[in-house]
Amino acid sequence: MDKPAAFQAMVADLKSGDVAFSTSARVALGVLRALDDPDGHIDATVRLVQAEPLLAARIVAMANSVAYNRSNHEITDVRTSVQRLGFRTVRLLATALVTRQLASGAAERSIQDMATQLWQHTAHVASLARVIARRVTHIDPETALFAGIVHEVGGFYLLSRAKDFPGLIDGDFDEWTDGGEAQVGRAVLDLLDVPVTVMDAVSDLWAGYLEMPPRTLGDTLLLCNELVPVASPLGGVHRDESFKSTIDMVVGEQTLAGILEESAEEVATLAAALQF
Repeated sequence: MDKPAAFQAMVADLKSGDVAFSTSARVALGVLRALDDPDGHIDATVRLVQAEPLLAARIVAMANSVAYNRSNHEITDVRTSVQRLGFRTVRLLATALVTRQLASGAAERSIQDMATQLWQHTAHVASLARVIARRVTHIDPETALFAGIVHEVGGFYLLSRAKDFPGLIDGDFDEWTDGGEAQVGRAVLDLLDVPVTVMDAVSDLWAGYLEMPPRTLGDTLLLCNELVPVASPLGGVHRDESFKSTIDMVVGEQTLAGILEESAEEVATLAAALQF
């Protein structure tokens, strides 16, 4: 099939707003709108979150992760979890649910499996990004976490449209990674009103050049894609284990390998909390 033409058709649909969201994603979009309201109140946000069990469960899980609950005092309710995380992280989780649900309607098992692997990849990149931002590149860790969440959003949309374009995901993904990902991905990021700073960082990821030592948000995403234990099923910058084992650097009085070892539990619990 003519894949570049398919990518252009997808972009046109996205720009026209012709996107079908699942019930869960629509509720999450409602949470995002509520969080945008300057007069919004925590009660309204909590009620919306409680209306979506998937989102509520992930918010409570996130609030209990090592990254956000150093005291290890278990939190069991949505209100306390929202208060612990703050609206910014609740927004991140709502965006994560929308992203994950883009491919939820796929009928073919093979596409469902790809979507599952893509989300596992996404959750691990996002969790690593928070650590790398805080310990290595010294940028805002919550922005890095958000960038990790949305960096494969175009891929989820691609999988959601596979049924409309027979042959779209057959063969390799060279045409996707050589231009289609940037076209479609940017259109989805626009639809979700992703901040320009994050969009630019994801564009750096698509360009694929990792600056060493890493300094920027784009570098953070690129490094995490090299280190992540779960590769994207759509190809991209992830390389094999032999290459990954050569990546190390001195960071202050530590090495990158040491930082990752120290942060392993934080990354694991955060990635688990993100598993919609």
